[in-house]
Amino acid sequence: MEGRQALERIAELLERIMPPAPAAIDWLAAPAYVWSAGAPRAVAHLEAPALALLRGIDAQKELVVANVRRLAAGHAAHDMLLWGSRGMGKSALLRSAIAAAQAEAPDSVALVQVSPEALPTLAGLFTALGAIDRRFLVFIDDLGFEDNDSSGPRALRSWLEGGVEARPRNVRLAVTANRRAIVARHLSEQDDPINPRDVVDDRLALADRFGLSIGFHNCDQAAYLAIIGGYAADLGLVWDEADALEWSKRRGSRSGRVAWHYITELAGRAGKEV
Repeated sequence: MEGRQALERIAELLERIMPPAPAAIDWLAAPAYVWSAGAPRAVAHLEAPALALLRGIDAQKELVVANVRRLAAGHAAHDMLLWGSRGMGKSALLRSAIAAAQAEAPDSVALVQVSPEALPTLAGLFTALGAIDRRFLVFIDDLGFEDNDSSGPRALRSWLEGGVEARPRNVRLAVTANRRAIVARHLSEQDDPINPRDVVDDRLALADRFGLSIGFHNCDQAAYLAIIGGYAADLGLVWDEADALEWSKRRGSRSGRVAWHYITELAGRAGKEV
């Protein structure tokens, strides 16, 4: 009897120190979610700029918005790879396109951002989302694979098409990356004595699995100033072209991100919040 009581006390103690089981997630309730370490977290409000404020990427915006609208409507839609220059609005465009689709058809589609370290658990996410009567855009930001990582690119190919754990019909993938090939490329690839194109073609084949592969490039001066002008008008800020150009020179680049940093500076000078 004493042994049984001791076991019961141990069990009670373990129950106290064990973390509570995570609450079940409602995949119909939120506009966005974060999938990290194999567990979901709801995001009550999706932060996204208005589509009209995303300037200098008109062609890219048209493609992404149309594709997300199709997904939200339950029509055929593509997986998307948004690649190219940093700070040119790739992730902001995805968020804004989802927000616009939700404004047109509330609760029709949700964004699910996956942290890179959670990629091995993506099959579990697909299983969960496939059972929900809603469309989802699964978003992997700033994806890149190391040279010695062969399982990651292989899994991504399988998820996109043909694999037993491919994403379900109500889910599409959107990936942003700095390179179209996603994985690093080196001049040494050209020195393969057997077939100098095999490695390069295999890596580019990963990008070819996406129905839409959309490039983003550094903006010119006119586009940079147009981005600033749009934000400034929306926020009621007074700005000077020469000052804006000096700001970009000090940072060594022109991009949507640099333009937003300048807007933040202007708002701070004016005592406003953004």
